[in-house]
Amino acid sequence: MPPAAAQWTETDVPARLDRLPWSRWHWLVVVALGITWVLDGLEVTLAGSVAGVLKDKSSLGFTDAEIGLTAAVYLAGAVLGALLFGYLTDRLGRKKLFTVTLLLYLAATACTALSWNLESYLVFRFFTGAGIGGEYSAINSAIDELIPARVRGRVDLIINSTFWLGAALGAAASILLLDPARFAVDRGWRYAFGIGAVLGLAILLLRQWVPESPRWLMTHGRNDEAETIVGDIEREVSDHPDMLAPVTERTRIRVREATPWSEIWQAIAYEHRSRSLLGLTLMVAQAFFYNAIFFTYALVLGTFYGVAPGQTGLYLFPFAIGNFIGPLMIGRLFDTVGRKPMIVLTYATSGLLLAISGWMFREGMLTATTQVLAWTVIFFIASSAASAAYLTVSEIFPLEIRGFAIAIFYASGTLVGGVGAPYLFGALVGMGSREPLFWGYVGGGCLMVLAAVVEALIGVKAEGQSLEAITRPLSAG
Repeated sequence: MPPAAAQWTETDVPARLDRLPWSRWHWLVVVALGITWVLDGLEVTLAGSVAGVLKDKSSLGFTDAEIGLTAAVYLAGAVLGALLFGYLTDRLGRKKLFTVTLLLYLAATACTALSWNLESYLVFRFFTGAGIGGEYSAINSAIDELIPARVRGRVDLIINSTFWLGAALGAAASILLLDPARFAVDRGWRYAFGIGAVLGLAILLLRQWVPESPRWLMTHGRNDEAETIVGDIEREVSDHPDMLAPVTERTRIRVREATPWSEIWQAIAYEHRSRSLLGLTLMVAQAFFYNAIFFTYALVLGTFYGVAPGQTGLYLFPFAIGNFIGPLMIGRLFDTVGRKPMIVLTYATSGLLLAISGWMFREGMLTATTQVLAWTVIFFIASSAASAAYLTVSEIFPLEIRGFAIAIFYASGTLVGGVGAPYLFGALVGMGSREPLFWGYVGGGCLMVLAAVVEALIGVKAEGQSLEAITRPLSAG
């Protein structure tokens, strides 16, 4: 029997989505989907904050090695969850997966609060990480495909920076809930993890109003559904949809149910090889840079400045707020000045400033307050750089493999930055000398400068362009 003839469809759905004025509907999408970053920041901060309490014999009585194991298991879950759900989000749809992954996170973090021993805690933390890792692929794909091209850069950067709102919330919650004067030692940390479950439940209800990505639908032969959704959005954002800017650009694509593994490999390893190198470099550099500081924040303040563990949360607040405000203030420049110049500038500046502040640290020129101030200034800029890495990998690969591409580079950054950087810098702090830590900071700064050079050489001009113009779909005619 001869093979069935390929089915082609021609649509103006992408152009109609990109022409839409910013509206309340877009804010709904941003809040309902962008909350993932808040949840991740909350989880990471809470896990670090409750570590001391979990070692208490009246709690779960973990050892230092077991605390380290819990962090490793969470990261393993995030990596595997990203890869699995990243593939499925391209195969089954954005909406199905951002619902499934949130349900998984909600259930797992609620169960974490009910843990009764090490084994149960590890299992629940693994699935919590899997839910968060899976969220990144489904959410970033959906956001990029629903947000108009002219503001996609700033919106992505601002959403990514909300990780630090979660971190600030986690710090505040830990100060209150881990105070033994208010809550019993074995109760407060359970209530802390319950915060994530309550937030997740509220967002699950809100997400029911977010539609499937019309771009994903059109590639899967469901053009009528895509047309209906876009029509509904147009009527939601404008009282007179017939008066919206006219659309002349149409996209012709071949309908497919799934993308073969051979084609995925061909696209990432060969056809878009330079873009893969770019994405890997940006993600690894920012992950190493960030986690080197964030996961040893309390260690540095305690070892070299004598800050008590109970006071660390207070020092975390300005750092978290600086990370959030940075993209709010300079994010729009990634849409106006352009992706390439701003990524080069933020990466290079962050790297140089970390090396300079490292030198000041080595020379004993800083106090605990001025050290935190220096980090706050550096990461005011670095926050935009890190967010731009996620933006880059979510818009420079073809529509059909966008979710999986995000997963691959998220997983790479998490493995290097989430495992390598904390281990290395923890060991450097453990030496008790400022000199080796200074060279660690220099190394992290050099990675950022190297990433800036790679961006300058092979970066992609993506500002103001539709996703289909940045990268031609694999199924395009």
